[in-house]
Amino acid sequence: MISLHAEPVTLADCGENYAPQPLSGSFPGAGTMTYSILDAHNVATTPKGAYRLRFDSLISHDITYVGIIQTARASGLKQFTVPYALTNCHNSLCAVGGTINEDDHVFGLSAAKKYGGIYVPANQAVLHQYAREMMSGVGQMILGSDSHTRYGALGAMGIGEGGPEVVKQLLSNTYDIAAPEVVLVYLTGEPKRGVGPHDVAIALCGAVYDNGFVKNKALEFVGPGIKTLPMDFRIGIDVMSTETACLSSIWETDEQVFAYYAAHGREDQYRDLHPAMGASYHAMITIDLSKIEPMIAMPFHPSKAYTIREANANAADILATVEKDASQQCAGTTAKAALRLVDKIDHASGRIRVDQGIIAGCAGGMYDNIREAAAILNGASIGADYFSLSIYPPSTPVNLQLIDAGIERRLMEAGALFKPCFCGPCFGAGDVPANNGLSIRHTTRNFPNREGSRPSDGQLAAVALMDARSIAATARAGGLLTAATEIDYAPDYAPAPPFNASIYEKRVYNGFGKPHTDAALRFGPNIADWPKIDPLGERLLLRLASVIRDPVTTTDELIPSGETSSYRSNPLKLAEFTLSRRDPAYVGRAKAIQALNAAHKAGRFPVEARDALARVSLTGDEAAATQIASAVFAMKPGDGSAREQAASCQRVLGGGANISYEYATKRYRSNLINWGILPFTLDARTLFDAEPNDWVYVPDVRAGIEQGETAFSATLIRANGQVVELTLHIAALTHDERDIILSGCLMNYYAKQLKQ
Repeated sequence: MISLHAEPVTLADCGENYAPQPLSGSFPGAGTMTYSILDAHNVATTPKGAYRLRFDSLISHDITYVGIIQTARASGLKQFTVPYALTNCHNSLCAVGGTINEDDHVFGLSAAKKYGGIYVPANQAVLHQYAREMMSGVGQMILGSDSHTRYGALGAMGIGEGGPEVVKQLLSNTYDIAAPEVVLVYLTGEPKRGVGPHDVAIALCGAVYDNGFVKNKALEFVGPGIKTLPMDFRIGIDVMSTETACLSSIWETDEQVFAYYAAHGREDQYRDLHPAMGASYHAMITIDLSKIEPMIAMPFHPSKAYTIREANANAADILATVEKDASQQCAGTTAKAALRLVDKIDHASGRIRVDQGIIAGCAGGMYDNIREAAAILNGASIGADYFSLSIYPPSTPVNLQLIDAGIERRLMEAGALFKPCFCGPCFGAGDVPANNGLSIRHTTRNFPNREGSRPSDGQLAAVALMDARSIAATARAGGLLTAATEIDYAPDYAPAPPFNASIYEKRVYNGFGKPHTDAALRFGPNIADWPKIDPLGERLLLRLASVIRDPVTTTDELIPSGETSSYRSNPLKLAEFTLSRRDPAYVGRAKAIQALNAAHKAGRFPVEARDALARVSLTGDEAAATQIASAVFAMKPGDGSAREQAASCQRVLGGGANISYEYATKRYRSNLINWGILPFTLDARTLFDAEPNDWVYVPDVRAGIEQGETAFSATLIRANGQVVELTLHIAALTHDERDIILSGCLMNYYAKQLKQ
């Protein structure tokens, strides 16, 4: 089904198609589509292999764009120098905080007018669908402040990063990376009827996530199997590549890609894109599409991959494992909840009974997925029991196509509900399941509590990821887990009605290149400026505000999604939710440490800090000049979302460092750097058995950063008085990254430049 080859390979011409062969001669990466696109966007001249990239366009949604614009304003923004689309698909439900969500939307439109941007009103389109339909182009690069910024199936490289990286582009700066490794994804065969893109994507995540096979690498999709896949199928696989932990993705183009651009009135954005003859790769993944079965990703990660057949056959063992995982996640917290899924095994059939089905967003809510679901449910009923089915189209033009084709009617007649173009079900702001509920979703993620439950309030629910086809088959079975390949149905192969962009023409504000610089920004009462942030001190005394020993810590645990999204335009209010579902004591500890630093700055050197430094023989003026900050230790933090608030909330509360064994994603580490938080790592052999409120002293840290050092002597000072010597590491930083950390954050870095 999927095989991994860790050695370099090259592509040899094999008639109509390329075929992989062992590498000989050229260096890995040579001749790839990836490097050709990166080279075309690179403004660096030296050193070789270091990219300084400028993107063709930018995109953000309403969880992130207010903070981005506020940061850019503080950094000297005058106008948007690159097309920047502000979409409104996350904070579209004004159910929390009164007017604050719509206040953000008004702010967004005023910013688009003032700075010359593109504004997509609420519920018009999911941001990634808008980018596919109206912004992508073969050979282009698009940067988005959302981790699922992936447009590779359309021949465009999308990268999802935290907001500060968007700020850099708005200020005509660059996105800096070392040349990534490129992994060939070679597709063969043709999917069986009933198998969809999520089945392929889940199988891929299961094969490569845990082993880190593609972490921070670029995926390049090639092979004869591509021609068997319709565009929505390709797009559905591509957007889920984020969950493999790769950096970006790119696919070769063909007549189907041209037809997609032509259908959207954008033929001029197409060109042929293929790897060069003999292109070489660092590694290879082979996927035989004909052998992919309907899949399910069990809670709590897209990589927890099983075939639906296996899930039903081994339901008791698999569900017991999920329950154990849920229990471990709640260990050490104030959570009052427990998950009981084994009870969902239907005694008559032995199958798993689920409570809810959702088809939504940038991965699930595609025309072809919904059309196939309608074919499976045509003339059937989802029943009048606990199971429910909701569908969220990805854009209003696609919704019009579904209406014109009669697809929406057929699904509604079966009992499904249609809802707005909204990302809510993917991050806990829509269709939150009942307590102990099991929801099956064609969405991108199923991390712990991302569906909206609150363990500390006694609530716990779970999400399993599945393709829309098998969700429809399960709905037809009244909620009994069913693979679409088990259902006898007639697929609908009728061409989609014409794409109608008239709603965009009537409702989307497109002001790129036409800024009204004298126009005023419109601020709601919840929109606040970033607080003042200090530059890095000469020496640093860190106090641990949280110690997390889970194998991986997601950004959803660092700053919960869901209703907290409404507060993302107010740094101080949002910071109150930091780690609230994983370590509820964190905020109190961080504030107490922040108070110590405030007293220290006011000339009242706290006794606790003085006593800690005395244990390392630091006294007098040197001790008094040492900066105090909080720190978070986690084994492998940062899996998941690109949103910067996972880092900025720590910084707002006085955070100065993270300590880990590794970072789950590049984008989280970049967020830390851009907010002036030191991204320390430990050697894998180092035992770090610290507890909250222990201290870590790092002498001469500022000088070390200035000189480009990567190893820092440090001392762990335990509450019991024990002192342990440590070596902390920081992987090599660029010159700009060093300056950002020294300045205290990206805003300070730019403010300093404005004064020079």
